[in-house]
Amino acid sequence: MDNFSIQISSNLVNKLVEDGEKSKRKPRRTKKLPRKWPFQSPLFVPVTPHSQSPYKELDAIKYVLQESERDIERLQKQEENMLQEVTQKAKELHDKEFKLPFQKPMPCSNEKDVFLSYYKEHADNPLKCAGVVKSFENCTRRIRQQVGLAEK
Repeated sequence: MDNFSIQISSNLVNKLVEDGEKSKRKPRRTKKLPRKWPFQSPLFVPVTPHSQSPYKELDAIKYVLQESERDIERLQKQEENMLQEVTQKAKELHDKEFKLPFQKPMPCSNEKDVFLSYYKEHADNPLKCAGVVKSFENCTRRIRQQVGLAEK
């Protein structure tokens, strides 16, 4: 079934009424239709006695279906936009929650690494590590003094 629509103007209706009167021998009085019909609901289709539409209900149903489809499309677009916004907000919250704050490096970590690796290399003779141990000890003493000054 093909979809189509017909628009009937008041001028066409008047002309059809006049033509119908001319074809009859006996003139007949008819009520003149207004030039413009007042706007009413979209389901209202003006009907004259000469133009009764057998598809009036079908046309109304088609109109309602078209409007429903437009509403569905509008709601789907709105849903997509909202989904994008929620996804973006969730990503931002996730990034903020699981982002590690800036951490200061552990003091004397280099000296500690050197000290441990030296002990591994010279496990049989730990006295060879005395210089490295002394360097680590000096570093920790300096840090304790700095923290001690900061506490006072």
